[in-house]
Amino acid sequence: MDLKDYRAVIFDLFHTLTSLESVRAPGRGTSEILGVSRKEWNKQLLLYSEDRLRGKIRDPLEIIRKMARAINPDVSDEIIRQAVNNRIKRFKYALEHIDPGTIITLARLRASGKLIGLISNGDLSEIAGWKNSPIKKYFDSVVFSCDVGYIKPEKEIYEICLKKLGVLSHECVFIGDGGCGELRGAKELGMTTVLTTHVIKIIWPEKIKENRKYADYEIDELKELLE
Repeated sequence: MDLKDYRAVIFDLFHTLTSLESVRAPGRGTSEILGVSRKEWNKQLLLYSEDRLRGKIRDPLEIIRKMARAINPDVSDEIIRQAVNNRIKRFKYALEHIDPGTIITLARLRASGKLIGLISNGDLSEIAGWKNSPIKKYFDSVVFSCDVGYIKPEKEIYEICLKKLGVLSHECVFIGDGGCGELRGAKELGMTTVLTTHVIKIIWPEKIKENRKYADYEIDELKELLE
């Protein structure tokens, strides 16, 4: 792949540009604080909580309460409040402590004249730290699902980003870990897709094979985009 052939590069955020795991965000995991199964908690996050990602539920306390009590109706409000505060702090940490290699990659892409976009599924508690992120300044278009009401892989969320950038889909490269079918959505719209594995090979290695089906290219670390 030669990036000279493209006008814009669009990134996923979590598990691509940063993650709780890659920056070792301090504090306990939300499921641990709530005293619920990590497996069941992940099901709530990934499968059963579209309302938070679409911005239909915007109160962080209500978001966590709904998911926690779907698993265990007896979780107390005090425990839920602790989990909410901890979760917000951890995601802020992940957005404010970006790997230097990622910053260098974005800076060099910007210096080369590329338009840079961001498309992320996330609720308000997860993106609260974005305003202080050291990478915010590199993006020409930022689209969060909770702000626009659409989630990846729905075509509308990609189209919003493309419109903001002022480019056509075939002029773009989409880069992500493949979660939530994002590579499929980008590819169906006509973008060139790149699977990045530096985070998911550690936390979700079993998903790589499936995600490869929708990737035109595969990299481990983002710096490989510059090579």
